[in-house]
Amino acid sequence: ILVPSCVETDSVKQFTSELIVEAVVRCIRVIEPGLGGALPTSLPPGMSARFRVGMSLAQACQDLGYKGDIGYQTFLYSNEPEIRSLLMFLVEKLPRESAESSDQPTGKSVVLQRSIAAALRAQLAVPWLPPACRLPLQTQTQSLGSMHSFQVQPLSLPLGPPVEEYRRDVLRPVTAQLSSHCTTAASLLERHTAELSAAHEWDVEWKSQGLLSRLTPQEYRSRKLSRLRKRIEEQLRSATLPAADGAAAGPASSSSSADLSDLLQSFRSSSASDRLLTKGTHFTHTQKFTFAQVRPPPRHAVTRPAGDAAQRRQDELDVLQQQGDAQEGGRPGNENVWESELLSLQVKDELKQRERGNAEEEDRIHVKKKTIDLLPDADDNLLQLQAVMEASSQRLVHLAAQWEKHRTPLIEEHRRLKEIRSSQDLESSRKLSEIKSLHDKIRVSTEESRKKEETYKQLVSELDSLPQDASRSAYTQRILEIVSNIKKQKEEITKILTDTKDLQKEINSLTGKLDRTFAVTDELVFKDAKKDESVRKSYKYLAALHENCNQLIQTIEDTGTILREIRDLEEQIETENSNKTMANLERILEDYKAIRQENAALAAKVREG
Repeated sequence: ILVPSCVETDSVKQFTSELIVEAVVRCIRVIEPGLGGALPTSLPPGMSARFRVGMSLAQACQDLGYKGDIGYQTFLYSNEPEIRSLLMFLVEKLPRESAESSDQPTGKSVVLQRSIAAALRAQLAVPWLPPACRLPLQTQTQSLGSMHSFQVQPLSLPLGPPVEEYRRDVLRPVTAQLSSHCTTAASLLERHTAELSAAHEWDVEWKSQGLLSRLTPQEYRSRKLSRLRKRIEEQLRSATLPAADGAAAGPASSSSSADLSDLLQSFRSSSASDRLLTKGTHFTHTQKFTFAQVRPPPRHAVTRPAGDAAQRRQDELDVLQQQGDAQEGGRPGNENVWESELLSLQVKDELKQRERGNAEEEDRIHVKKKTIDLLPDADDNLLQLQAVMEASSQRLVHLAAQWEKHRTPLIEEHRRLKEIRSSQDLESSRKLSEIKSLHDKIRVSTEESRKKEETYKQLVSELDSLPQDASRSAYTQRILEIVSNIKKQKEEITKILTDTKDLQKEINSLTGKLDRTFAVTDELVFKDAKKDESVRKSYKYLAALHENCNQLIQTIEDTGTILREIRDLEEQIETENSNKTMANLERILEDYKAIRQENAALAAKVREG
């Protein structure tokens, strides 16, 4: 792959731009055929086209995952380190067919998965085309005939303890429950989404309201179900209210009653639509739910005795019984059962109201009867009443005194229990907050574990995709060699550092010795110079000698610094020479001249056109 043409080369330094482009393109075509199929294997003659090819190659290498600095200059004005790094990256990316064929297991499932993956890759690699531009093969793969609208149908799934028997004996498969196989995936996705949404809503409701209720999940569900049934019953009863009562109840209740009335009306047949029940007495609405006219019973006065009230209630019950018998006899067999339920609810409601009214009327009549019996002997009754009131007042005082004796310990006990209750409330609130925080931590931990699981699966898949033909012993040997080389280099560096330190210590000791010797000599010569003229000249020569020696030492140090700088510059020159800076500069100038000539030619063509 890396030797595309018959060109003798000994190192990467001898690679030309054409050879580099051809090698990179062939490697990309082997690694990713869809990405390298549109890339040319040779450079075009025009300079602008060369720049475009270089940019395309750089973008393709970046798409493969190359992290280094790359651009059109890498291929047109290349240097050895960049080309070596790029070629090493491409060689590592090349697939190992022998390792894949030897390591992967064989079987029907593996063959099926490979065929599915190959078909998906082939379909994804083909671009979408409009219907007018499709070839026969593309017409088969991109036809709208295999596409269907998203239609959902309800599914019946087993719920409850006897799941196995129900699934084995009664329940049909999911594919048999649907009218068309095209709706199978949509129905399953819709059912799964609904279950996930319900579970999420229950989780949110339990964490926000269920924990505050201090009930178990079963008790909370049962209480919620009972409240829902009660609300439904209230709505059913309010649906039977007359229009006047609904208007007086307010806009909210009237709207809910109207909605429920419309719902109930939809369950009725068109022939029974004129028999919507409204609240009222049975004497005013008898003709609406009977076929024969029944004469209403006579009205009774309010002040009739209790016996007459009982007789009146019995008469009304008889009339209701007759109406119910007539209703059962005159109804057709296929009439809606929902109307009978509403009728029973209305009858029960009116019966309860009548019973409450009769009980209140009996109490009033009983009080009035006793009052009338006491009127003939009013004076004696007043005296007796006063005596009873005085005795009652004394009894109340005595009871108040006794209550005060019992009240004080009860109040203290109540206060103590109240404090205990408040402390328990605080403790329960604290525990609830802890439970909520634990739920949050569990949610966060679950999310983190899910992300880590996905990362683990991704890493496992990447590990499986890595080449398996490389020998572990070879890598181990290479690592050991690298470690030994690093160890040798460290030993050499340590030796050089030790020699440098010893040399520096020796230089420092000699410098100190020289300074001390000069100081002692200067002091001795200076003492003798005061007495003898010849010694004075010697002192001057000594000072000049010391100054010249210092200058000589400084010159040697400057010479060493200059030598180090020369070595650094030589290394930089070698680096620049390896980068072929001058050659690349000359090529850039030539390409610049070629581009100017092309632009001039194009401008001339434009002017001629």
